[in-house]
Amino acid sequence: MRHFAIVGSGPAGFYTAEALEKAYGEAGRIDILDRYPVPYGLIRFGVAPDHQSLKAVSKRYDKVAESAGVDFIGNVTIGRDVSVAELLGLYDAVILATGAPHDRKLGIPGEDLPGVVGSAEFVGWYNGHPEFADLDPPLGGSHAAVVGNGNVALDCARILAKTRHEFEGSDIVGHALDALDGSAIRTITILGRRGPHQIAMTPKELGELGQLEAAVPVVDPADFPPVEADEPLEPGLRKSVTLLRGFADLADDKRKRMVFDFFAKPVRIEGDGKVERIIVERTELDEKGAARGTGETYEVPASLVITAIGYSTSPIAEVPFEGGKFVNQAGRIADRLYAVGWARRGPTGTIGTNRPDGYEVADQIAAAIPAESESDREGAAGLKRLLESRGVMPTDYDDWRRIEETEVSRARPGSPREKFVRHEDWLKVLGR
Repeated sequence: MRHFAIVGSGPAGFYTAEALEKAYGEAGRIDILDRYPVPYGLIRFGVAPDHQSLKAVSKRYDKVAESAGVDFIGNVTIGRDVSVAELLGLYDAVILATGAPHDRKLGIPGEDLPGVVGSAEFVGWYNGHPEFADLDPPLGGSHAAVVGNGNVALDCARILAKTRHEFEGSDIVGHALDALDGSAIRTITILGRRGPHQIAMTPKELGELGQLEAAVPVVDPADFPPVEADEPLEPGLRKSVTLLRGFADLADDKRKRMVFDFFAKPVRIEGDGKVERIIVERTELDEKGAARGTGETYEVPASLVITAIGYSTSPIAEVPFEGGKFVNQAGRIADRLYAVGWARRGPTGTIGTNRPDGYEVADQIAAAIPAESESDREGAAGLKRLLESRGVMPTDYDDWRRIEETEVSRARPGSPREKFVRHEDWLKVLGR
């Protein structure tokens, strides 16, 4: 019997567990560890609550978790409750699938002013992440700005623009729904350093903006190159640019506006004790397609600024770390230690990108550790004994099902669940 520990229960972790289970069958035992008592990581805390079809991928993960050779061990923090070295002593291989939960900084003056929040914080707030439940973003002003030209920036802007009615069927948490319902924000400016041809926004997410009840997307046709310049673009990007162009034809007759401000580089954030405006430099593209400043600056009013320019992984003691991810070669960090997903690649790709990534690393492990060979490592039995000696009470998949059933029972009409947003509330359901 071989024993494997996967640290992180998001998409990368579950896809890797699926691959290892297929590779080893009854000869392998796979434990998926997470610092929270509940699984799914990015699916629970990162995917927009009004994108329930994306969250449905968790049903596939359920099948993995219910496999005979797979266990979930939650409420365990690596580096605090148990070290990577200790895991390597208990398991034949350890795979880090910890994602990239930290916001990258803009690196400009004023970004520490109250009212400037990272997208991980804002998304965590409306998705019920326990670390951000008390964020209380300032929604009392009329202007907000979102810095970034990817899907996360679109998610944040769309959430700010939606009506309460439009959240029916979503699992946005109650405290965020109530706060957004009372929001005074009427203009949301989406700032991007480059132009429409350089966006990282997908057609589905862009297409939603043209269907909002109370908000209209606004673009400046002068920001676009001639239409024939769209032809060489990759098909998905070409479709996104076509959607953007179409926004220019929409009637600007709704009470909220989502303004796409391209060729706009934030250079500083200003305000008297809190954010009030962003000073932006107009840019242009150089011969290599990079943004360069023109020297022309202007101000964008904003009492809330959300930065959505990327993420970085959490370092772990004694694991090589550089550039916001673990140092690795094709997923291998060191002997019997691997990384998958954003912890391996950085924050790129979609949820589905993690599947081939996980299978590649599982193939490496299977080649290095033959299924027919025996192991003298204890795996879960040894880990649980060690955790008990340290007063740590792990949760399992049955515990998660009890939590899930309780969240479903608490749901407001039309919602699939009302999430608990406090660590202690999860454990209270379990009588701990």
